[in-house]
Parts: sequence; C-alpha cells; structure tokens
Amino acid sequence: MYFSADYAQARRRFLDAAVERGAQLASSTLDGLLGPSGEALTTDVARIGAATGPAVLVLVSGTHGIEGFAGSACQLRVLRETAWTDLPIVFVHALNPFGFAHRRRVNEDNVDINRNFIDHDQPPAPRGYGELHDALLPGDWEGPAHAAADTALFAHADRLGLREVQQRITGGQYTHPDGLFYGGSAPSWSHRTWHSTIGTFLTGYERVAYIDLHSGLGARGAAEPIFRGGPDPDAPRRARAWFGDVLTDSEEGTSSSTPIGGNSARALVAQLGDRPSGAPEITAITCEFGTQDGLTVLRALQGDNWLWQQRGPVEEAGRAHIGDLMRAAFNPDDAQWRTDVLDHGLDVITRAATGVRAAADLRR
Repeated sequence: MYFSADYAQARRRFLDAAVERGAQLASSTLDGLLGPSGEALTTDVARIGAATGPAVLVLVSGTHGIEGFAGSACQLRVLRETAWTDLPIVFVHALNPFGFAHRRRVNEDNVDINRNFIDHDQPPAPRGYGELHDALLPGDWEGPAHAAADTALFAHADRLGLREVQQRITGGQYTHPDGLFYGGSAPSWSHRTWHSTIGTFLTGYERVAYIDLHSGLGARGAAEPIFRGGPDPDAPRRARAWFGDVLTDSEEGTSSSTPIGGNSARALVAQLGDRPSGAPEITAITCEFGTQDGLTVLRALQGDNWLWQQRGPVEEAGRAHIGDLMRAAFNPDDAQWRTDVLDHGLDVITRAATGVRAAADLRR
C-alpha cells in the first residue's frame, strides 16, 4: 500500500501527502543528472507544525539510495495515518536521490553518504580495508577471477574473524574510490543538502528526536533501533527509555552494525551543537529493517559495485541478475516483509514521538 514501484512514484506520493497535510515544503535538485526515465533527482523536505518549539521529530529516508523504498513507505504511512498535532515533524525524503532512482546504495560518485560527514582535510586513518579491496572487486562476476576473490575473502575471514572483516569493510574507507563503503574525498551534494536542511528546518527546537530509516541489516522484517548519539551524556539512557531493550549500540558491540564514522546523525549533533544559543537535546538513532544475512547482502553490494565499475558492455541478463540481488537485499518484493517494515517502523517512530513529547512536557 505504501511501498512505491520506483523513486519517481515515491516522490509524487510523498509530495501529495505532504500537501494534503498542509506541510511547508522545500526541494533541492541535483543538477546535471537524471533518473532512469529522465526524471529530476530531488531531495524534498516537508515540515508539519511549528518552526520553533520544545520538540521536533525528524524522519530521513534514502540516505542509502535503494534503502529509500522502505524509508519512504514509513514516511508516507506517518503522513497518512498519524495526527500528532502538538509535535512538529520534519520529513527528509530521498537524501540520496541518485541512489534511490538508480537502485544503488551509493551516490552518483560511488560515495556512501553515511560515511561522508567527516573533515575531508583530515580523513580517518585507514582501518585495513585496502587489504580486502581486491577480494571485494573481482575482475569478473561469474568466472575464475570471482572464484579466486571469494577464496581470498574467506581466507581473510578465517584469519581476522568475521566481525573484524565486517568492521574493515563497512566502517568507511577513504582510499579506494572504486571500492565499497567509500566515504568520498569532499562533501557530497547530499552532504551539503543535509547541512542546509539542518540550518533551515531544525534550528528552532529545544529537543530533537532523529530517525534515519535504512534496510539491509538485522533479522528479516525486524526493526533494529541503533543508537547514534546526542550531545549530552544522558542521551544513551534517554534512548533506552524510549526504545527499550531492543535498542542496540554499535560502539558497544550489541548491534548488527559495526561502528561507523561520518554518519548523518553525527553531522546533526555537530551542527546544532555550534548554535550560539547552545545545543538542543538530541536523541538520534538509525532504524534498520532486516532483509537477508550479511554475506548475502555483501554479495549484492559487490555485484552492484562490479557492474558500475565496468567500462565495457555487460549482458542484460547479468545486469538483471545483479538488480535482483540488490532488490532482495534492500527492498524485497515480499508482502509479509513489507507489512512487517510498516508495522515495526511505525512502532519505532511512535516510541520516538512519545519520548520526545514526554521529555518536553516534563521540562516545561
């Protein structure tokens, strides 16, 4: 019901629902690039409610492109079905519109947006990704080079351990532009758009509940709220009170996600923390909707990256196969999965809304 067939439909449905709710709208268009059907690529922001006040709920979709199908569906459900008239809500739809439209996790420059929010003059030190790179980007997809790359990758896993290999691959790397989880060498368009959105829409509130909606990690159909921070030491306790024992923390090793740098929540905390009036109280999470096991998801990302790095023609059957892998990893065509995402997603969002409203009431 709320899942869309493609980015263009998701955008139309989001804008229609936002207009019906009387939202304030703003759009930023990625110049020079188009979607598969020639459509403009745009990040849209909608705010329902007051521009200032004791609290705001922020819902972001499409930071990782193709994962925007789940995030957009959750945003659309909130727009259609909820009526929290005392709580402003800011929706950021398709933060990475290129990836959403082209069904990629990364942006137009192979950049992982959720690793891009760093000081690019002083990028993080390499964490060992380079040792794994060749095994992650094989010379072919169905031939001997791929088989050899798999053998090498499994050897690394035996030597280092699966969690260490996951950390090296997914933590964010800044040395291999053609590789996986590349954080870029400069602020991306989505990076700049997010900072502009923060400045325009989120500087007038005392408390911020932030949810970045993702898919591809965790148990199938489940929603995993992952703590991403706040400027005050009480933020972890506050998040635990809102989300309960299902809350995980990458830094503590309890999450399906390893610790990552350069994510959008840290950018939010850093920018609002620089306000002359002082930082608001921020409680930030990523909400992951599980699809498949980690190795299967990694295989889809390898295939997609291999496909986009090719300089010569690739048979249509090969393209279709890799597209199927990506869909299964991040947007399964499975009615039960979609129902679970919508129901569990609304539960997490409702918990955040309830928590931030209660915090605002208690401190008035």
